[in-house]
Amino acid sequence: MPSSGNAPRVAVLVHNDATNDSRVLKESASLREQGARVRIVAVERRLKGRAAGTSELAPGLDLHRVPEFALERIAPALTRLTRRPAATGTADSPTTSAPPAATTTTASSAAPTPPRAGRPSPLAVARRLGTRAAGDLGRRAYRTIELGTWWWRSARAAHAFAPEIVHANDTNALVPALAIQALGRREGRRVRLVYDSHELWRHRNVEGRRLLAPLLDAAIEHMAIPRADVAITVSPSIAEWLRRTYRLDRLPLVVRNVPVAGPLPDRGTGVLRERAGLSASDRVIAYGGRITTARGIEETLAALPHLPADVHLVLLGYGEEDYLDQVRARAAELGVAGRVHLVGAVAPAEVSSALADGDVAVVHVRPVCLSYRYALPNKLFESIRAGLPIAAADLPDMRAVVEELGVGEVFSGEEPADLAAALLRILEDPSAYRERARAVAPHLTWEAEAAPLLEAYARLSEEAR
Repeated sequence: MPSSGNAPRVAVLVHNDATNDSRVLKESASLREQGARVRIVAVERRLKGRAAGTSELAPGLDLHRVPEFALERIAPALTRLTRRPAATGTADSPTTSAPPAATTTTASSAAPTPPRAGRPSPLAVARRLGTRAAGDLGRRAYRTIELGTWWWRSARAAHAFAPEIVHANDTNALVPALAIQALGRREGRRVRLVYDSHELWRHRNVEGRRLLAPLLDAAIEHMAIPRADVAITVSPSIAEWLRRTYRLDRLPLVVRNVPVAGPLPDRGTGVLRERAGLSASDRVIAYGGRITTARGIEETLAALPHLPADVHLVLLGYGEEDYLDQVRARAAELGVAGRVHLVGAVAPAEVSSALADGDVAVVHVRPVCLSYRYALPNKLFESIRAGLPIAAADLPDMRAVVEELGVGEVFSGEEPADLAAALLRILEDPSAYRERARAVAPHLTWEAEAAPLLEAYARLSEEAR
């Protein structure tokens, strides 16, 4: 890339607040270190304390959050229709949600034929269905308006930055990226487009029935991805799916979300035992990452009764309170409540160090959608860097990494006993896997992984000059 005296300007678009998006932050920092002037254009999340405005993350790298659409500023009485019930436990639940509207009704005293005891009246059922439908419609409308507002505001903010390259993170950032390109053409400038697919967007895990949104996503991708100057993604299977689906001339670059280089953690840096109140003789199954459904937590809970009493599950990460309550309730139901520990989160850069006093890591993604089947989650690489043996689900990209590196075992089968057997094999003799993890970790770094991306940016920058 050119030196800072002729630094390319890169606008990085992401539809979140960017605080915990390790991939966006690492890519942006790498581009800055190579001489680019980088602005991350994200979105405000007031309820999380992440307000709109611009802040400098480092010289040459800043974060600009545009104001989010907030219905309560316009019509406070309507906000309850946009809030998802608190007990859904879905992967896409918001950080805060209002309690669901009451749906229990009683039959009118004027009804000529009261309903049977214990059954709601037809009128009550109709009201309940109407309330549910109105709430669902309200939430869908809110999400649509919120995204459209971000498209407009992020395009304006990024265009004002006058970028030579726009980096769109996932499909929901492609519309403002295309708008920035069009605005640049009007001014006689060519803006290059980099598309970064963090997951297989059209086949991701989303809640509820979606009728029009999949068609819109497909139309956006068919229009934008073939026109991208560079396409990158997180796993070989997703790269091949994109190449085949959009008939790309080149396979998208695979840039896995691995940790940055640095001193390797040792067991002394770990926080799991201290936070969980466990002794050195206890054996710890470590989980690091977002605590939510379809991430293997339910399966690991079900495997615990098949394991010795000194084996504990320690979950490091953040999650919605309703799902954390579900974890506690399920642990109690299985009789393992004293062996399941929710110990809070650490900063993204500290995950590997925090996990290091575990004995084995479960890396399990339930393949409820194609994106999950093709996943290479952060926690796989964070756990390897922590020196932990891996018990991985039998998914193609995860299997390839674990077997190629020799850092653990892949378990197949749907029964809890299958996962328990793999965990027990590792726990009985973890030393070879642990040594292998420590041997490969120095080479499994973001600096090495990002080299093809930086080379592609260098070419784009040279063209822009």
